[in-house]
Amino acid sequence: MRTRLGSNVGWLWSAYGVSAYGTWLAFGAFPLLAVQVLDSSAFAVALLEAAGLAVAAIVALSLGPWVEHRAKRPVMIVMDLVRFAAMASVPVAYVLGVLSYGQLLVVSVVSGTASIAFATASGAYLRHLVRAEHLLVANGRFEGTTWTATAVGPPLGGALVGMLGPVVTVLTDALSYLLSALAVLRISGGDVATPRGRVTRLRPADLLHGWRLVLGDRVLRGLFLNSVLVGGLIMATAPLLAVLLLGEYDVPAWQYGLAFGIPALGGFVGARLSARLVHRHGRHRVLTVTGWLRSVFPLGLAFVQPGIPGVVTVIVVEGLLITCMGVFNPIYATERLHRTPVAYTARVLSTWSASSRLLQAVLMVIWGVLATRTSALAAITVSGLLLLATPLLLPRRKDWSAPEPVRQADDVAVA
Repeated sequence: MRTRLGSNVGWLWSAYGVSAYGTWLAFGAFPLLAVQVLDSSAFAVALLEAAGLAVAAIVALSLGPWVEHRAKRPVMIVMDLVRFAAMASVPVAYVLGVLSYGQLLVVSVVSGTASIAFATASGAYLRHLVRAEHLLVANGRFEGTTWTATAVGPPLGGALVGMLGPVVTVLTDALSYLLSALAVLRISGGDVATPRGRVTRLRPADLLHGWRLVLGDRVLRGLFLNSVLVGGLIMATAPLLAVLLLGEYDVPAWQYGLAFGIPALGGFVGARLSARLVHRHGRHRVLTVTGWLRSVFPLGLAFVQPGIPGVVTVIVVEGLLITCMGVFNPIYATERLHRTPVAYTARVLSTWSASSRLLQAVLMVIWGVLATRTSALAAITVSGLLLLATPLLLPRRKDWSAPEPVRQADDVAVA
């Protein structure tokens, strides 16, 4: 029987979905603009990706305390409008003939920071809207939307780029944030915010509080270290796999798109199965098994060869990996919400997201240097070997006595 989560969750889900599809439609548009319009070097394109992630992550560390003391719906709407303005400035500058590499870098940082703030506010608000026993179902639906957008967005975006150019996909992404803001506006009922204490200014210690909360809980600590390291190692190889397939192996662009679009459907299937598997086998067992599997499969990319066999290898390996991630991610996201004090949900989520993006940026640079010194395939293989050790960071069963989640607390105000 399908679990009903209510119309407010439906509008929040719609806001998330429309912006996710917009983002994936515009996937790769900034590198294309940098290369085709601004004639940027390969290093400049890599710097655009890594610097945008790193600076946005550093700025976002201060957003957790800021978001937690404010009602979440206005924060989400403001962040959507900020993302709209930032992305819309690109086609405007292009039409006026003043588009620059510096503007792309600033837009990347601003939109990345606003995205972290939006995700932080929406995660905290989802906890407010959804009953504790339905959080896994809700997270599974959001996760499924992520993977369907990943599967559908890049091929459609590639078609739009081919017909109309990358500027149109950036404009589409910008408009998706307006639609997201309208969906958030349709949410009715109460909101949630943590009242301020006597100290109203943000202190340096506040920036570290999120890490103290995460590292102070054994299960959260294990999930945090595992998730950010796995995500960082996987993302570090994404540009190298593109260089390997499109450059060294001369794979056609449409085959490259299929190699990453088809496997994303596995993420949708995994997300839909997540709650059922937990109900049957228990969350610790399912999370542990899929956590191990998602760390084993990437090593298969070390055997990618030129031609159709190489494309098929990527589809199979990525499909197995993403299916496991589709099961794993909703479980760990739900457990993270269960174990985080209600008053500090926004702070923990922003710290988690910022740390993950910062590590991704650092590892992208390191693996870029490694690929330059050796080869793209060798660097991908090293990442696969390191991933084999990451499941050792997962929480052990003896640490897995989850407390009952607190729906409201004295230090949380419901408007």
